[in-house]
Amino acid sequence: MNRTINTCLLAVISALYALPTLADATANVVAPNTLIEAIAMGKPMTSFRLRYENVDQANKSEQANALTMRSLIGWQTQPLNNFSIAAQLINVARFNDNFYDTTNTVFGGNTTTNYPSVVDPDYTGINQLYLDWTGLPATKLRVGRQSVKLDNVRFIGNVEYRQIMQVFDGIAVENKSIKDVEFYAAHFEGLRRITSQYINNGNVDIAHANWKYTPTESLTAYSYFQNMPNNGFNSATTGTGFANNSSQTFGIRADGSHKVNADWKLLYTAEYAKQDAYQGGDSRIDAHYWRLGAGAGFGNWSARIDRELLSSNNNLYGFQTPLATGHLFQGLGDSFLTTPKNGIEDTFITVNGKLLNVQLSAEYHWLNSDTNFNTTVGTSNHYGKELDLVAGYNYDKSWSGKLEYFSFKEDAVYASRKPDSDKFMATVMYTF
Repeated sequence: MNRTINTCLLAVISALYALPTLADATANVVAPNTLIEAIAMGKPMTSFRLRYENVDQANKSEQANALTMRSLIGWQTQPLNNFSIAAQLINVARFNDNFYDTTNTVFGGNTTTNYPSVVDPDYTGINQLYLDWTGLPATKLRVGRQSVKLDNVRFIGNVEYRQIMQVFDGIAVENKSIKDVEFYAAHFEGLRRITSQYINNGNVDIAHANWKYTPTESLTAYSYFQNMPNNGFNSATTGTGFANNSSQTFGIRADGSHKVNADWKLLYTAEYAKQDAYQGGDSRIDAHYWRLGAGAGFGNWSARIDRELLSSNNNLYGFQTPLATGHLFQGLGDSFLTTPKNGIEDTFITVNGKLLNVQLSAEYHWLNSDTNFNTTVGTSNHYGKELDLVAGYNYDKSWSGKLEYFSFKEDAVYASRKPDSDKFMATVMYTF
């Protein structure tokens, strides 16, 4: 079935790219009147991303050197009679064998033992395939496989950083009928994770409301119901160890930048959420989350300090965000994609700026636990520290590049230890 779908989509997309003459002919049409016009007047969803990633990890005998390419090829039609169709294929190709992609077990020797992981396995499939309907005022209904990003992607994200994105299968609706207010609700029956694993043993329901009380400041309320016993976070060593991870999360978030004058602005974030067991989830799922942060911006530069807590339930469970773009939190080096049972208290400083058209970013994290954990020499609450440096450059609308360096240094050795690691990444991307 999947092979048939892939073949059909390839044929459709090939036909779309064979229509440049028709696209030119209809360029001056205000709105399409036929299906052919709707296709020709549509927009590409195509990009190619080449990446080199080096990982030097203290407990591995070899360094990972991963060279991969992600190809997204797709097209979205212009709306015709309030309907629009989008189709996008994905291919991730690996050019060498010097890393552990979490699925391979043969090449390069015993990769699980010798090489650090770079979670970019070979994969070809459907990245997005959805139908949009806009027949109601200020409303969009989307059905099918789709990428979803909410707020700062702390709870719901597409993990676009990795070569295989996280995508959701189901139905979602957006409504903007009230000025400065946006409502979002969704029901998803399955999701594909960044490892290419497909999970459909349950469902996810989302209710989300955002009010922009100024153009740059907003207040958000949300509830996430994750009825997925096996959500990919069940491992006893790197996850919860529970048979049923189903949870419900309710939260509120205030975030924005407040302009002081022509040059200066104040930055702030305040957020709180509570997480409990849901639909038969393990009774130990009981924790809370908060984040407080403030800073200032001047021209193209900004600096801020934040503290984020993912609490522990008496060392039995740590607050989890299994549907998030976890890469952006607790350091960009991905040492804490799941929360240890002792919880996480992350204090970090962020500096952003632009110099000679190069976008620069630096973060430094002090990573501690919420409750003490046992070590080889007693107890501690210090996981470690991390430095993250990023430089990005957009050559034009199509070409962009990025250099990234992440360094995590462990403070105390504990059961599910996070060894010292240094990561370097170089990325080049071309977007249609």
